[in-house]
Amino acid sequence: MYIKNFHIPIIFISIGIALVSNYGSFILVIEPLTFLKFDSSISRGLIQFLSFNETYYIYNEWWRLITPMLIHFSFAHLSFNCLWIYVLGSKIEEYDGHFIFFLLVIISSLGANFLQYTFSGPSLFGGLSGVIYGMLGYCMFVEFESKKDRYDLPPAIYLFMLVWLVLGFTGVLNLFGFGNVANFAHLGGLIFGIIFAMITKINIKL
Repeated sequence: MYIKNFHIPIIFISIGIALVSNYGSFILVIEPLTFLKFDSSISRGLIQFLSFNETYYIYNEWWRLITPMLIHFSFAHLSFNCLWIYVLGSKIEEYDGHFIFFLLVIISSLGANFLQYTFSGPSLFGGLSGVIYGMLGYCMFVEFESKKDRYDLPPAIYLFMLVWLVLGFTGVLNLFGFGNVANFAHLGGLIFGIIFAMITKINIKL
């Protein structure tokens, strides 16, 4: 037996990690999932990250390119992301297949995490929002290219996505209490989702 609906286990794994780690409060629980490995002997609440080369080329912990997507830091953060993974994931898997969805998640997560690290440096970040932006970018490109409402998503969703992205970079979201937003992760997910759609469009029956 093999997994057909990949979006379901992603949701349950994210929920499980959030509960076990108390939404990232138990820092050592999420350490194996963070983008950079860090020293487990935390003192005075400070995290000492290892370098990219140490994490990936010395310790060979390459799964960390993907796994930050499973870390969430609040109930609102988790519930919002899981809801969109369920809505978008079910549509993409139904219309384009499980393998396409699986690859989209991996590529979007990789692009989101790497871009966030590139522009923000060593920091603690996570969440499925970069993957969600990848899915929205993917759906947006496919629908605009085919001029069909393939995924039954209202155009307002795409507009909201872009407005939210811009607001994040302006710092307005911080003022309204949304906390630190991984804006470059959103941008990275969006870019890689669109690129993935461009690459795979010849295999999609529009």
